[in-house]
Amino acid sequence: MAALEILAGVFAVAALLVLRGFALARARGTIVCRLRDGQGGWKSGVARYVGGELHWIPFLGFGLRPRHAIARRGLTVSSRRMLDTGEGPAGYWTVVCSAERGPLSLAMSEDALTGFLAWLESAPPSAHLDAA
Repeated sequence: MAALEILAGVFAVAALLVLRGFALARARGTIVCRLRDGQGGWKSGVARYVGGELHWIPFLGFGLRPRHAIARRGLTVSSRRMLDTGEGPAGYWTVVCSAERGPLSLAMSEDALTGFLAWLESAPPSAHLDAA
């Protein structure tokens, strides 16, 4: 009986994580986006624009608070390219950015990339004065 209760608990936690992932991906104003900071691997999650920041929330986890808040001020795109086969989902683009806390890469669909670049370009003129 105890094994059945443990199995039911594990199933309930897994179901909640799946529902959380669907809710994050379907929430208004979010885009599915992968993030890589430094030389680590890609982490899947969603991003949303909040004022002058891009908030990134991972799919795996229990919290709904962003794990990364990337400020638009001082953020510059170093390069962009389509992901190679086996490197990520087909049709995704990677954008290498220079941010205040160091370089980071974002991978997203072409439509999301267009929105991201428009968000960066729509910054007030003073937002890029600090960029090196």
